Amino acid sequence: MELLPVEVIGNILSHLGAARDVVIASATCRKWRVAARYHLHTLSFNMDDWQNYLHLPTEDLEVLVTQTILQTSCLQHLSICLGSHNEFSAAPVIAWLMYTRESLRFLTYMVQTKPCVNVLERCGRSKLERLVLVYTCIPTIDPSIQRFPALLSLTLSQVIVSSSDLNALLSACPKLETFFLKEPEIHPSVTVSLTSSSLLAFYMEDVSLENFTLKADHLESLFLRNLSIERFSLKSRNSLHVLKIDSISITHMDIGEATDLLEVLDVREFEMPWPQFFQMISGASKLQKLRLWCLRFEGSEEGMGLETIAVTFPRLNRLALSYDLAEGLISQAVQGASLLENVVSLELGSTTIDILYAQWIGVVIERCPSLRRVVIHGNPPDIKQEDIQMIGKFTTSIVNLMRKFPHVEFEFNYS
Repeated sequence: MELLPVEVIGNILSHLGAARDVVIASATCRKWRVAARYHLHTLSFNMDDWQNYLHLPTEDLEVLVTQTILQTSCLQHLSICLGSHNEFSAAPVIAWLMYTRESLRFLTYMVQTKPCVNVLERCGRSKLERLVLVYTCIPTIDPSIQRFPALLSLTLSQVIVSSSDLNALLSACPKLETFFLKEPEIHPSVTVSLTSSSLLAFYMEDVSLENFTLKADHLESLFLRNLSIERFSLKSRNSLHVLKIDSISITHMDIGEATDLLEVLDVREFEMPWPQFFQMISGASKLQKLRLWCLRFEGSEEGMGLETIAVTFPRLNRLALSYDLAEGLISQAVQGASLLENVVSLELGSTTIDILYAQWIGVVIERCPSLRRVVIHGNPPDIKQEDIQMIGKFTTSIVNLMRKFPHVEFEFNYS
């Protein structure tokens, strides 16, 4: 260990990350203390790592964090996640940000302060590339002053912000590529319109609004989860490659012609008229991965049938389907004879395990001549006397399928 260069020791300490471990390790000898001071580039303060210090007064915790940060000189990654256990004074927190400002590239900030610290003001016009803000208030944004010329990734979680300041913040980030927006408190919460000429990926989770519009000419990935929105509109220049939707309620969704280059579509538990949604995605002829999960099949919703999927998306190589198939509707779900020629990986699910489900699995596998792997999902019922016979028939049917298609790898995932 004595032969290791201080630069290597600094890299080792940086991989420890947790400030507590770094302080303990750097106390080994003078050489390690020098490495921590001049070559440490990653430091993380997390209350989960400081359980033994929770009984200390807030002032003592401020001193501990301040001393640790001031003993470094070139931090690039700084994570300060001190939660809501303590309310810190604004002055020392500002000192932490200003001391690391010139060298910092990644910042994760979750600190309760009084008064609230304007992190954006302290970090503006810096070399920051990734910023994560949690449990904080975002004040008025002036893009002409608070510029983030190098910022590539921005995460806002449980922040308080106005709709105008949210858009102004995007305008202040000319190179922003990834934007995460989770459970914000937006005022007013009626209409939000965001514009970015550089954004490539947008994630939105736990948001309730009346109208939401995103203008992003070069957007490639769109992820929506746990949303309740009356009207969602995406305006882009036909660049979308990935669209994932999970547990959302949208009355009207308009993404224009952004699906022409779509390659991945993942939809789970959505509340929206299926004919309207299918019409929106029907132009995605280059789709390679399709996942329709926990959706209810009804006779009028022909767009969910295998025939329509095979004809509309001829390039599919991965397919995942989970329908609530009512008896009598299975013939509509699998009608037609078109094959899913390129599908090599298949996932199938249903709310019940019965012979109807087994028959459906068999029909879908028959339509996939290139299939190599299938995963069968299910929810076994509470074992009752009448269920044992049904499960036995289902198992027998699956075993027969495995014998019929020996080249296919079968996996089972029962919850």
